[in-house]
Amino acid sequence: MTEITPVDKNEYPALVEIWEAAVRATHHFLKETDIAYFKPLILNRYLPAVELKCIRDKDQKILGFIGVAEQNLEMLFIHPEYRGKRIGKTLLAYAIDHLNVTKVDVNEQNVQAVGFYKHGGFETITRSELDSSGKAYPILHMELKR
Repeated sequence: MTEITPVDKNEYPALVEIWEAAVRATHHFLKETDIAYFKPLILNRYLPAVELKCIRDKDQKILGFIGVAEQNLEMLFIHPEYRGKRIGKTLLAYAIDHLNVTKVDVNEQNVQAVGFYKHGGFETITRSELDSSGKAYPILHMELKR
């Protein structure tokens, strides 16, 4: 379960399912209207804009994935059933070691993610009151400590 593989475009719906399940498990601050707003954006705009890698089980089912663009970890989502199994740590290490990730933006209200990235070697550099969509969800801009 540690092999990291590319994601094919026809697998995007599976990624959106993982995204939604993960967001519902960790982003308790989001409203239903926010999830409905972001879901088509994830599928049609955000996934095509990043380099995607995933971890699969022995049956090739995707358990978690990352999306990277310009040394920024744009997304890291693990299906809730597979949290706590080092999938996130494995994907983060891969992103740093093989995709040259040095930055990540994190919802400040997602305390678990903030702690995860701090533990992974990132520190907060700046903070924005609004997310990239202009919504009132503060974002922490983190960089990898060297």
